[in-house]
Amino acid sequence: MTFDRILGNDTLWAVRYDNEEDNSLRKVFNQWNDPEWLWDFFEKNISDLESYFKITDLGQAIYDTISDSDELECLILDISPEANLDKYFRPLENNRTADMTLGKEKAKTEQRNRHASWLRLYAIKLEPSCYIITGGAIKLTRTMQEREHTLQELKKMEYVRNLLIEQGVIDVAGFVEYTNEI
Repeated sequence: MTFDRILGNDTLWAVRYDNEEDNSLRKVFNQWNDPEWLWDFFEKNISDLESYFKITDLGQAIYDTISDSDELECLILDISPEANLDKYFRPLENNRTADMTLGKEKAKTEQRNRHASWLRLYAIKLEPSCYIITGGAIKLTRTMQEREHTLQELKKMEYVRNLLIEQGVIDVAGFVEYTNEI
């Protein structure tokens, strides 16, 4: 596993998992903009789409996903290096009120007119406004534990967090030092 610097400074990184061509950020945006991949995904998860979002039209789901993906990608990639990323990332656990060391975080777009966005970017927070993207998912259920694809994202976050802790990384300075060593 390696880490790709996303912005021109040390505030946003993305995990590049072993044997993966793209980093985790690029991979999810590629999937979320691929109509064939999206069709297969929504076909497999149509019952969640219908029950939670009341959407039965796969074409509409694909359109909404690509639209949301474009908006989220612009938010994340078109921000200045001095921007406060804490505006976009929130604690993964909705009831968490305090920061924690290497906290698990999520980012999504603001409320849509028709329905809430189901796109999520997942990250580890190194310190205020500094994040490592571990992956992303289309979340169609209330909790991540309800479906295998979102459960895998939880496992990836925990794996990266544990690796950083094992390496003694608890802040940006330690992370940059660690990435220079690997």
